[in-house]
This record gives sequence, C-alpha cells and structure tokens, in this order.
Amino acid sequence: MILWAALLMSYCCLGMNGAAAKSTGLERIEKCGTRCSQGLHCKTKPGYLVSPPCQNAVVGLNMSFVFHNISLSTVMSCEGRQKCSLHLRIKTVLQLNESIHGLSICTVTAGMMVNCQTFSFTRSSRERMSGLQVEVENDCTDVSPNQQVQVMVKTVPSYCGITWTGTYDAPQCISKDLRRHVPECITGRLSYDVNPERKELTVSVSDMLENHNYHLRLCYKDFICFGTGASALIKKEEPVKNTTLLYSRPLPCLCIEGWSAVVDAPRVQVCPFKDRLEELWFGATFDPVEKILSWEPVCPVTSVVTLCQKKEEGVCVDLPHASQNVSRGKITFTEVDPHPQLCIKFTAGSHSWTRCPFADGRFQAWEMEVTRQQDHEEVRMMSQISATFSVGLCVKSAGPAVCQITKTHTVHVETNKAVGLKLAEELCNSCVQVKRLDVKYAATVIHCLAQCNQSSPLTAVIASRTSGGLTWVVLLVGVCLSGLIMVTLVLHVLLTVYQKRKQKRNGNEKQIDPALDCVVPALQIHLLGGILIPDSSQCGNTEKANFITA
Repeated sequence: MILWAALLMSYCCLGMNGAAAKSTGLERIEKCGTRCSQGLHCKTKPGYLVSPPCQNAVVGLNMSFVFHNISLSTVMSCEGRQKCSLHLRIKTVLQLNESIHGLSICTVTAGMMVNCQTFSFTRSSRERMSGLQVEVENDCTDVSPNQQVQVMVKTVPSYCGITWTGTYDAPQCISKDLRRHVPECITGRLSYDVNPERKELTVSVSDMLENHNYHLRLCYKDFICFGTGASALIKKEEPVKNTTLLYSRPLPCLCIEGWSAVVDAPRVQVCPFKDRLEELWFGATFDPVEKILSWEPVCPVTSVVTLCQKKEEGVCVDLPHASQNVSRGKITFTEVDPHPQLCIKFTAGSHSWTRCPFADGRFQAWEMEVTRQQDHEEVRMMSQISATFSVGLCVKSAGPAVCQITKTHTVHVETNKAVGLKLAEELCNSCVQVKRLDVKYAATVIHCLAQCNQSSPLTAVIASRTSGGLTWVVLLVGVCLSGLIMVTLVLHVLLTVYQKRKQKRNGNEKQIDPALDCVVPALQIHLLGGILIPDSSQCGNTEKANFITA
C-alpha cells in the first residue's frame, strides 16, 4: 500500500513538472484558423482594401456594450524542429445584437500594408444567439519575433465610435523556446576553452541552424562589435563543429561572436574575459614637450581616473583637483611633472588599481642630489629643463608622517645647471621638501637628512687619532737627535783625553800626525735636512760621511 502511494505521488510530481516545463514555451497549434462560440456559425472573408465609411449607431449601441474583452497572444506552429513560425491570436468577446452581422479585424506592422479579415455570422445563428455574449478567435496573422503589431477590431457593419484599438509586442528571441525552434532566432550555442599560455580560444558550436554554414570571429564589444581580424567558417558538413581563434590581450570587451550564414541572421556573443578589468589600466601616454598625460580605454568602462602620489608605505595619495570620470573616449591631464612617484589611480565600482607610468625614470625632468660633506649634507637641484621649485625646510612629527614646514624658498634651475640650496646651517636634523611650481600636477618629494649628533662623535674620533699619530712621530725624532748629540760629545771627550796623554808621552815633541788634524773638525757637523755632513774644507781629500735619520 505504501509503495502504491509513493508511485502515485511520483507520477503526480512528474506530471506537474512536465506541465510546468511545457508552460515555459509557447502554445503549439497544428494549423491556424477561426473559431466561434458553439452555435455561432462564422465565415471568413478577405477584408476591404478601403474601409467603407462608418454608420451612425442605433440607440443603446456603444463601445462598452459591444466589446467586453479582447485579448492578444502568440502561438507557434511547426513543420520541423527548426521550422516554426509565430502567429498572433486575437480573441474577442462581444455582446451579439441583431444590428451586428460580424467582425472586422485589421493588423498593421511597421513597413507593411494593413491586413484585414472579416468574420460574418449567418443570419440564423445570430438571430438565435442575439443578446448573448459570444467569442470569436483567430490565429492566422503571421508575426515576427520582437515585432510590434497594431490591432483594430470593428463591427460589421462599421458603426462610428465602436472601434477597439490596441498594440501588441511579439516575444523576443531571448526566449529559449524561440532560440531553439524559430529560424529567425536560432543563433547556435557557443562554448569555449582558454589556453592563456598560447593565447588561444577553442570554440565549439552546438544547436546551429541546420543545413547552413556558421561564422565565428573575435570582436571588441561596444555599441557594435568591432572585429579583431580573427575569424573562421565552420562548414555544415563537418562532423565536429569547433575551431581555434588567437587573441592578443584578455580584455573584458573581447567577445566571441557567431551567426548562421544567412541574410540578416541573428548573432550570439560570449565574452570569456568580461571580469578582467585589470587589463584596461594600461596604455597611458605622455608627451614630454607639451607635458600632457593621456589615457584612452580600449573597452567602454565607467570609472574614475585620479592622479596620485606613491608614498613609502605603498599608499597612493590623491592629488587635489586631479580626478576625471570616464566611460569611453580619451582623457587628458595637462601640465604634468613626470616624476617617478606620480601615478594614476583607476576606480571602478568598489575596486581600485594603481599604475605608475613614470616609475622607470625615463621621463624624469629633475632630481635632488644629496652629498655628504664631513659633518653635514649638501643638497643640490639638477634639472634637464628650466623649472621653478618650492623648497621647504620641515620637521617630521612623531605621529603621522607629516612634514611641518618651517621655511620655504623659491629656487629657479636652468637647463642642465646644478643649483646648491646653500642651507647647510639650517638642514641639521631637518627634512627638505621639494615641489615643482611651473606645472599643474606635481609630486611633493621629501628627503630627511642625517642628524647632527650622529656625525660629531665620528669627527672627534678621527681628529683624536690624527693628533696622537703626529705626537709619536715628533717624540721619536727628538729621542734620535738627543742620542746622536750625546754620542758626539762622548767621542769628543775621549779624543781630547787621548791627545793629552800622547803629548805627555812624547815629551816636548811638537810634531802632530796630519790624520789627527782631521778628527776634531770631523766632529763639527752640520744638520742639513736630516743628513749629517762633516766640514771637508779642513780635511784635504778626506771622504764625506753621510748619516740618514730613521
């Protein structure tokens, strides 16, 4: 029993799901025609090319009395899986009266002539059903997808003031039912695989229009899709419907477009890189002569472009009055200083990206040169063009990285000529803040110098070591000279004693050896540049003796 109940519930669920699935598509009809209420006999006749003039209505006959409800809808008739057509179904509910012999329904579409049909009621049937509400339904008016149709319903004969008019929009091709079965809507289904290393897109096509070739291409999507040059044709007889297309950059507006090889065929597009917004923020150009920075998006995108300055912490701080909104078209910033710290910030939605076009220093027009000179640092400005700068002395606070200006100077630098700031006495324990003044957008560069108390001990140590070395040299020379003088005096004393003893030994002998005459003068030396030279004028041919001090 339980099993039967489960089977019954499953059957009911499947039936409901099937009905729901069927309800998502259009109603199918075998063939079009006209249907009237039971007991009312209708005859269909072609309408008049020129409508006859209206007649005055009888008393009590008006719009609200005659027409109670008129509805418009679309149905589909098919001759094959991909050979279906659309029809407009017009259903009218009216109060039948002996003065009403039938209905006239006319439809008008853009660029087409008026199409009218007349439905007349037989005399016997209208006399039998007079005073009753009857229904007339017709679904033989052909319509195209997304077509607007104007409908007019009149009585026969036509009474003045009793005409119903309405407008109907046929379903669009976005309906899955139409895209699979109506030739005007069949675009094919595209699937793809991406090979980023080889920059290839392998595209497969399914559900394409039978017995027709199929076109594929890559294009950049805007108001229309502009082709990139990469295209392919898939033959209808090929068993495998795929091909490979090459791309250069994964841009968000790069799409794959496909369509059947028939006149005015609808097209389908899929965009594999639609989320790759980061690819858009390249291609900024700079004119160094005009000082113009420009950027143009390769894809339409709504964003805000702002000039900013890159800080040490990696944060890019917006420059004042340097933002522009862009969706398509070119934006320009005039009077721009191409400093490596000057960047462009792109903001789309809640995300931001930063690009620094001058980071490589290729366009850098000026620089600040800092050199170390003993106990302080010297700052010079170098510029490849004539420019004017604001140079400020500032001190960084202990909290936020903000430099408080204490003094400001204006410096003009000629082309390729270095200018010293001559602020050595004032730079101690300070920072130098430099900004170019002759442009509209410029970065503010800060360089903090070494503290004074860091250089003084180093200088004192170097001076102490130099003074100590010179003192040792002087002491060494003094000791050497004192020793030499003492040795000379000792030799002089010894020679004098020796000479007196010899005189006593010889008695009254007065003869003196000439060699000894040269001994005492030899000890009478002269100091000349550290070399001891004896007086040779008293010694005849005696050789010179040279002594070189250490």
